[in-house]
Amino acid sequence: MNGIKTVLLLGALTGLILFVGGAIGGRNGLLMGLVFAGLMNLFSYWFSDKIVLAMYRAKPIGQAEAPGLYAVVERLAARAQMPMPKLYLIENDSPNAFATGRNPNHAAVACTTGILKLMTNDELEGVLAHELSHVRNRDILIGSIAATLAGAIGVLAHMARWGAMFGGYGGRDERNGGGGIFGLLATAILAPIAATLIQLAISRSREFEADASGAELVGSPFGLASALEKLGKASKQIPMDASPATAHLFIVSPFSGASFTRLFSTHPPLEERIRRLLGQHGH
Repeated sequence: MNGIKTVLLLGALTGLILFVGGAIGGRNGLLMGLVFAGLMNLFSYWFSDKIVLAMYRAKPIGQAEAPGLYAVVERLAARAQMPMPKLYLIENDSPNAFATGRNPNHAAVACTTGILKLMTNDELEGVLAHELSHVRNRDILIGSIAATLAGAIGVLAHMARWGAMFGGYGGRDERNGGGGIFGLLATAILAPIAATLIQLAISRSREFEADASGAELVGSPFGLASALEKLGKASKQIPMDASPATAHLFIVSPFSGASFTRLFSTHPPLEERIRRLLGQHGH
């Protein structure tokens, strides 16, 4: 179900970029939007892992430095029939973890020192299974595509605002057909909001999927459910100095304050994730 939802949402993002490109400059704007999104996707696909690991000063660790952590990840990777990912440690008291990399052959799992201190073995296993599920489900790639499409829409909308100020793009007939300058302005304001909402909905959908896949990989939902409960409390007490652009990567939102509305949140509510994990489908 989450897979179908993701495909539909990515389709909506693609449709939006075509619409914005068309509104700015007819066929030329459309082509510009497609080329721009394609280049951004390509860059993100190859380099997003290196960028995010450098951003958080993540240090590579091996079996010698963290034998316990290494053993758990190695066991889970074998069970998931995927290669052993690279492991990284982030010196930060705020408990959190994320996975990155373009596919299972180029994957990395990063944990903060805070999460290693806070979790029991079962809880840590649940967290790591969740992160490996993100890799196996290609969520890092899906998230990168969603983020870059939304970013491309933002840039095109910025161009539309400039276009509205200076009389629009393209020929007069094209402008009049697209609703003129007011149409351009409306597109420039509404399109980035719509793109952000779709991107965040994809992020929330993939979190539910990784929770379910992670619990299945371990063979029990209890470790991950307990970890999420602990992480919810601890991340409020010790928020992480994180970039909003990478917040969706973490197992729980790195920010202490909850979003003012669920629509603008990168993660589903922890209570709902725990309920779903434990099979309590409440509202």
